[in-house]
Amino acid sequence: MSAAAATRLGFATWDRDDQTGGNVYNRALVAELRALGINVRLHKLAGPWPEGDASSHAKLARALRAEPACLVDGIVASGSPEVVAAAVESGHAVTIVVHLPISDELGLEPMQRQRYAALEAKAVQAASGVLCSSRWLTAELSRRYGRSDVGVAIPGVTPAAPAQGSQDSGVPHILSLASLTPTKDQLTLAHALAQLADLPWTADLIGSDRPDPEYAARLRAEIVAAGLADRISVPGALAGSALDRKWEATDLLVLPSRTETYGLVVVEALARGIPAVVSAGTGAIEALQEGATKHSTATPGTSVPVGDSASLAAVLRRWLTEPMLRRAWRQAALARRDTLPGWQQTAEAVLGYLNRPRNPPSIRPGLPPAPPLTPPPGPPPSTASSPN
Repeated sequence: MSAAAATRLGFATWDRDDQTGGNVYNRALVAELRALGINVRLHKLAGPWPEGDASSHAKLARALRAEPACLVDGIVASGSPEVVAAAVESGHAVTIVVHLPISDELGLEPMQRQRYAALEAKAVQAASGVLCSSRWLTAELSRRYGRSDVGVAIPGVTPAAPAQGSQDSGVPHILSLASLTPTKDQLTLAHALAQLADLPWTADLIGSDRPDPEYAARLRAEIVAAGLADRISVPGALAGSALDRKWEATDLLVLPSRTETYGLVVVEALARGIPAVVSAGTGAIEALQEGATKHSTATPGTSVPVGDSASLAAVLRRWLTEPMLRRAWRQAALARRDTLPGWQQTAEAVLGYLNRPRNPPSIRPGLPPAPPLTPPPGPPPSTASSPN
């Protein structure tokens, strides 16, 4: 394989551009790999993922055959174990990037969940490698599927200015930022806020309706029925300057997910000096602890039991009525801003995993191992002509 091929890498993912944590991670990772000199060819594949169909599986097969080495988003790879296995057998290195196991999504029928878990297990076991976005998920996948070489590349965060918020002089503002689904469980937050109608606050529940329109409609209906439509905004998905304005007005992030592998939005909040309340027993705890040092161990927020609106209401009542607690969480969040990892560290962790020693290598017998992915000498090439 030529020296040029040693710096080439494919990335296969689905064709949705929703502001999910996985999509944000993928976009940032591709940008940083290119900045490091890796020629990343992005394959955005249409299809009913994670189910896939004959057409989408064929598209994935072509994408994998086109690259000596390829990263594949777990939502694409986990439903396509035969395609992954065939590519690896033919000498292509395929590394699955798992953001959330497809069998962990809430709302699945028991038989569908069982089938997804079986497909996912086959894909994970067939791949050349498996990367996760948190230590929590790395341990979980190793336990679940018996693979000992699962790697981790913690999400980075883009630096941001501290949020203005209400500055303790106005009405405290709460933000939830995630797709509107049973997994992210915004209903628990809405039920908790309904128990706090006697206190001043406002809230934005921002996220796409597209994954589960029925759940999104139910959420809005319950907010209206509780008489909170003038205090809780559910504007759908936001991005760019519209989302930046919401961040700027935020005092507290609440991520009430029933399952969460990391919670990129938590470190995005910390980068703005915004504390967070997350669900206990999930990977979001890891995100809330990100950037802690021996000189800065105070936690910028807390956790509550999954699905427990009464406990969440109790925590929010304390935060709303105890200025000292609000200030302590805010100061702890501000202290984390300079210690959070950047996306270059994420990209370097991915390259380190791809270049790890493998015995035996995941290639056909008789084929030489692919050279390591390393940036070329000199300044990185321009990404203007890189496929996207």
